[in-house]
This record gives sequence, C-alpha cells and structure tokens, in this order.
Amino acid sequence: MTPPSTPPSPPPSFLPSLSYRDAGVDIDAGDALVERIKPLARKTLREGVLGGIGGFGALFEVPRRYREPVLVSGTDGVGTKLKLAFELERHGTVGIDLVAMSVNDVLVQGAEPLFFLDYFACGKLDVNTAASVIGGVARGCELAGCALVGGETAEMPGMYPEGEYDLAGFAVGVVEKSKIITGRDIAPGDAVLGLRSSGLHSNGYSLARKILAVARPDLLAPFDESDGKARALADALMEPTRIYVKSMLALMAELPVKGMAHITGGGLTENVPRVLPASVKAVIDASAWRRPRIFEWLQEAGNVAEAEMRRVFNCGIGLCVVVAGENAGRALALLRAAGEDAVEIGRIEARRDGEARTVIV
Repeated sequence: MTPPSTPPSPPPSFLPSLSYRDAGVDIDAGDALVERIKPLARKTLREGVLGGIGGFGALFEVPRRYREPVLVSGTDGVGTKLKLAFELERHGTVGIDLVAMSVNDVLVQGAEPLFFLDYFACGKLDVNTAASVIGGVARGCELAGCALVGGETAEMPGMYPEGEYDLAGFAVGVVEKSKIITGRDIAPGDAVLGLRSSGLHSNGYSLARKILAVARPDLLAPFDESDGKARALADALMEPTRIYVKSMLALMAELPVKGMAHITGGGLTENVPRVLPASVKAVIDASAWRRPRIFEWLQEAGNVAEAEMRRVFNCGIGLCVVVAGENAGRALALLRAAGEDAVEIGRIEARRDGEARTVIV
C-alpha cells in the first residue's frame, strides 16, 4: 500500500509576507474605480431601479404600465475594434459601442431596454483607462434610456497583454407580450426603410484591420468624408455605433412596425432574412443611399469584392425597418423628426422556393 502523501512544508518564516498586490491585483485601485463609476451610473437611473452600484446583485422592478411583460435579453462585445482603441489609445467611445450592440438587438423585437451591465477584464487595472471606458458605457446607457445597474471589473495578471482589456455587455429589455415584433406579418407590398449607420459600428474590424495592415495608411492624416467634411481616418474608424432606441420607440408608439433587423456582422445580406417569413423576400435598391466614404476607402484599399463588402459591413445602413407600404411616408417623417437619417431602401415581394431571401439590386 502506498503511504499517504504529506503536505509540503510551509516556507521558512524569514520569507516576506506575500499580498494580493504582490500577485498583481490592486484591490485599492478597484475600489477607486467603483467610486469613479458611481456618479456615472447615477446619471442613468430610471424608473424601476431599486439599488445602486456596489451590491452583489442589481435589483430592478418591471414598470407597472406593462400588463403582460416579456423580458428580452441580449449580450455582445466590441470585437477587434478594441485593437484599434489600444493602438490609438482612444478608450472613451468603445463603451458606447458595447451598449449599442446589445440594446439595438433587444430593440428589434419591440423591447424597451431597461438596464445594462458591463464586464471589464484586464491584466493590470489602470483606473483612468477603465473609468474612460465605463464613462462611455454610461453615455451609451443615457442614449438608450436604460440604467447602468452594475457590472464586474476583473483584474487578472497574466491573462492579457499590457495595456489591453476585454469588454462584454448584457442588456435586458421589456415588451408587452401582444406587441412582440416577430416579422410574421410581413407581406408583399410592405416597405423596407433604412436608418443610416454612423460608420462601421462594431463589425468587420478583423477585415478592416487586415486592410490597414496591407495599405499602411497614416491614421491621423485628414480623411475626406462623403459630406465634404474632413477628419482623421482614425476618427472615421473609431466612430461609435449609433443607438436607435429612442427614435424607434417613438415610431412604434405612433404606428405599427412589422419587423426590424439590426445590421451587424453579415450585413444586409444575412441580417434582413432573420426577420422575414419564408414566403417573402426583401428587394433592396443599393442606389437608394450613398455609402459613407469610409466603406469606399476600405473597398478600394483592400480590393474587396462587392459581395464581400455586403456580407461583412453594414455599408451605411445600421437598422432596417419594415412597415406597411401606406405607412412608409409617415414613418420616414417621424424618424427624421427624431433625428434619424432615414430612407426607403426597398420593398417586400413574394418569394419562390430556392430564391434568395434578400436581393440587392
């Protein structure tokens, strides 16, 4: 029989006492960050919030105006756009991207975003960088009308390269059960509206970064935009994702919306079909809007095929909205009054077996 093993002997008493800080984790820095975050979170408070930042769990009461509330949840990250943020040392807007990617997803099912939580992970916590990132998260929550009710900051030595971090976000919204938007009522004759994007949003950056590595442009050199304005190429690439929540909630309060598609990875080609019944197709007129110059530059610099552009990037349309044909004019007027650059980009037609779900002409 093998004798039982004995535990290793403790180190000699003359060795220095080790602490969490010696292992690379600074609890005091984490506490300082929480104090920096608290006033940012307070600016996002809304009805339903029952507790503030710092508890073990966030408490939220579903607004009582909902008779049959259905919760809708979404989670996402920022992707490799973070690599550009590290390179350019621009951390103030990626938090907006983080919020946008989740709340826009929740929105397309007709839900009002209620609250948001973030997860920030790094190897060594830099309080100023983290506060800048989470300041962007709070700003995104303000734009979406949802509360920043909590999150997690994880300092994990050895997990991430120096100066880098990762982000994830989680949004919860609510919709009246009878008003869930599924797309099942979309029919031939309906209109497809496009709400313009602010740029790449948070998709396609692996290809964009590959193009940058090949073309090697000066990211800080002036870059001519489609509207005649000039700013640095870095500014165009780092433009935060547009949040469509408030304008779309206002539209849904005025007229029926049959379907919505958040145009993320996969572009118009793969995202619009996600909301369409199998019996119809969306016919999109690519000449109905002008692409932002950043997409033209990426296509030229990377010699990217048109089909690939449409599958990877939003190409200037960040959200598609399907309404009855007779409501298209009024819907466009309401969206524009709410600050959206909205255009009619297509129509819904009957689809035969084997036909594509989205046709771009």
